[in-house]
Amino acid sequence: MFYQKISLYFLLLFAATAVRAQQTDTLSITLENVKYNYPVKYFPIHTEGQDLRMAYMDVAPLNAPNGRTVVLFHGKNFGGYYWTNTIKALRERGFRVIVPDQIGFGKSSKAFIHYSFHQMARWNKALLDTLGIQKASILGHSMGGMLATRFALLYPERTEKLLLENPIGLEDYRSFIPYVSTDDQYKTELKATAESTKKYYQSSYFTVWKPEYDELVRIAGGVTNSADFPRWAKVAAMTFTMIYEQPVVHEFINVRVPTILFIGKEDKTIVGKGLLSPDQQALHGQYRFLGKQTAAKIPGAKIVEFEGCGHIPHIEIPTEFNVALLGSL
Repeated sequence: MFYQKISLYFLLLFAATAVRAQQTDTLSITLENVKYNYPVKYFPIHTEGQDLRMAYMDVAPLNAPNGRTVVLFHGKNFGGYYWTNTIKALRERGFRVIVPDQIGFGKSSKAFIHYSFHQMARWNKALLDTLGIQKASILGHSMGGMLATRFALLYPERTEKLLLENPIGLEDYRSFIPYVSTDDQYKTELKATAESTKKYYQSSYFTVWKPEYDELVRIAGGVTNSADFPRWAKVAAMTFTMIYEQPVVHEFINVRVPTILFIGKEDKTIVGKGLLSPDQQALHGQYRFLGKQTAAKIPGAKIVEFEGCGHIPHIEIPTEFNVALLGSL
């Protein structure tokens, strides 16, 4: 009996240790253990003396190819994994779909480099060159909207249409958000947990929380338990600085490609929102106004607005969004 108790004790101790080990390294910061719905390939990039890998999905049309391509640029807190419904809708209509994870995000390298929308745009152009794609429609969500705008400004001849889904950067954050150094932002990023991530998603991204959104939190919050989380947090701080210091809002007037904005009107996203008082927050991030103001700045731009929808229409109202998207292509 004594030895049975000892054996049981060590068995329970082993099980508890295994559970703790799982909790302390839930997801790798390059999401090796997150399965994307389509095969992932890697595009090699050499910059600042470093060899990096940019992950991407190249999804072929499901039905008769229409000869056109759509590129999907993700937001800051996401990767290619959250585009599944959009990819499916596009490929069923004959589009080839390219879905990169930008350097610093998703399955791509988490590099300590100078992050720049100009450089990201150049890397994405290089990827399209390698894939033999001369022209594509660029759909950018959130931070991806800033990148898509920069891409269209740099390479108008390669941009069939510019499609902006609740893009950030519709305001110049420098004009009302207090400056925070990358080091100070790093300290803030280090405080993130799965619980704080879910709270942020609930309060900032969706009008009503649904159980299926928990998968987004599992991925974004899971990396906070990784042994490499400090590297992830440092990169997150560096890309925060990129967004703050590299606005596109003053250049919308220079966009020369057909542009459509898709705006969830309940969105109130502000980069650096936590640095503002509630009264200050109420003055900014009002997408029901920002969407129209931005469409007016871009020559010939059109706008599609969604009532009762927040920051991510392609997830919150996928059917309505996909109908609007396909109708605009």
